[in-house]
Amino acid sequence: MRSAAPFLAFAMLVAGAVCAQDAPSGVADIAAAEDDGVRWFNAEGVPTFKIADDGTVDWPTFSGYRRYHAECHVCHGPDGEGSTYAPPIKDTVMRMDYYDFTGVVASGRQVVNASDNQVMPAFGTNPNVMCYLDDIYTYLRARGADALPRGRPAKRAEKSDAYAAAEKACMEQ
Repeated sequence: MRSAAPFLAFAMLVAGAVCAQDAPSGVADIAAAEDDGVRWFNAEGVPTFKIADDGTVDWPTFSGYRRYHAECHVCHGPDGEGSTYAPPIKDTVMRMDYYDFTGVVASGRQVVNASDNQVMPAFGTNPNVMCYLDDIYTYLRARGADALPRGRPAKRAEKSDAYAAAEKACMEQ
């Protein structure tokens, strides 16, 4: 069951972006189909990455690299590879529905039983995560699809004015 927090966080993230629709179950499409000036979306309206033939990553994916390593890698390891503390997530995002991913990050998750003890805290009130959640998601999807190697992307697109405006609007809420 989803709480209202992930839905509100999602709405906050896509200010000025196209309205996303539910992704199909299973592995969602990663092909970039539409650019709204802020980020790329696949055919289902789910944020995705765009990497040019020369290896230049779109700004949101580069931002996702930066934000992931500022907030997430402490537990989930560098480049989404996992650690002894938390599971790898670069492969998980290839199977996990975008909206479930958003819900887990915003609301947290606990899996505690005889064989598991996994507790992820909620980040729904942390603007340094929630304002960049789509960026983190697209970065992890690029890593999970093996479209982006480990480490800092060598080439990146410049931040667009539309992206800067959406980022400012989110951070000022």
